Amino acid sequence: MELYDLTGESFMGDKRQNYEKGHRSEAAARKYLEGQGYEILDSNYRFHRNEVDIIAREGDCLVFLEVKARTSPLLGFGFQAVDWGKQQRIRRVAEEYLLRNHLDPWKTPCRFDIVSIDGGDFCLFKNAF
Repeated sequence: MELYDLTGESFMGDKRQNYEKGHRSEAAARKYLEGQGYEILDSNYRFHRNEVDIIAREGDCLVFLEVKARTSPLLGFGFQAVDWGKQQRIRRVAEEYLLRNHLDPWKTPCRFDIVSIDGGDFCLFKNAF
C-alpha cells in the first residue's frame, strides 16, 4: 500500500528520490575525495540499521566519512545534519568495522570526516568529531 500526501504525491516516490539523491551525492563525494588523495576502501558499510557512507584511507589514517548534501540554503548546510546522535551511530559502526577487519582500535589511527555538499560546492571537514 502506497501512502499519499494531500497533493496526491506518493511518499514512496519521495523516499526513492532521496535514496537516489543520496547515492549520487556519495558517488560525487568519492570522486572528490580521490582527487584529494583519499583511497576509497568501502562504501555504505552497514552494521545493524546504521551505516557509514564512505570508509577511506588517507596516509596511515583510516577515515570514516559521512556525506550530507543540501540543494538549498533554506534547509541549512549538510554538515549541520550530523548531530551528536548521528556521530554516536557512526562511531559504533566504525568500532564494528575495526573488529571485523581485525584492526586494533588502540593502534589504528582513525578519524571522522564530513563531506558537506551545499548547492554543488564541496566542503571537507577533517576530524569533524
